[in-house]
Amino acid sequence: MESIRKILGKLNEHGVDFVVIGGVAAILHGSARNTLDVDVCAPLSEPNLSRILEALKGSHPRWRTRPDKPPLADDPNLLTGFKNLYLHTDLGMLDILSEITGIGGFEQAITHAVVLDVGGFKCRVLDLDTLIAAKHAVARSKDREAITELELIRDALRKRDE
Repeated sequence: MESIRKILGKLNEHGVDFVVIGGVAAILHGSARNTLDVDVCAPLSEPNLSRILEALKGSHPRWRTRPDKPPLADDPNLLTGFKNLYLHTDLGMLDILSEITGIGGFEQAITHAVVLDVGGFKCRVLDLDTLIAAKHAVARSKDREAITELELIRDALRKRDE
């Protein structure tokens, strides 16, 4: 969890517009599952890319999906047009998606976000119902397994709030 906190903290400190999604969002909502990467939905516009690059400075971001793992360009103009950035950094793995399957882009994600504490700072996190919907839309076996747990968490929270 410490690497997750460090990555999110860096993005947060540098004013990056993002919403936490995927496994980390599930953990922040109470899931007991583990995840190997941090997934966020963020606009990949020049201003936000500049903030992302600043946040990752010194952590040696590299392209995770290429066999040669080249360094990420430090010029945001060279990254415009990308839909996703799959990165390996000294802080851990970071996937920056411009769209969430079944939900839409950052503008849609932010309307379905809640603000949660991540151990000393606050982040926007995809709300539980939307996270479940996104996992239904992707429908990988690991997502189907997570859906059951997330629905149990949602039901327990609803009962608690009654």
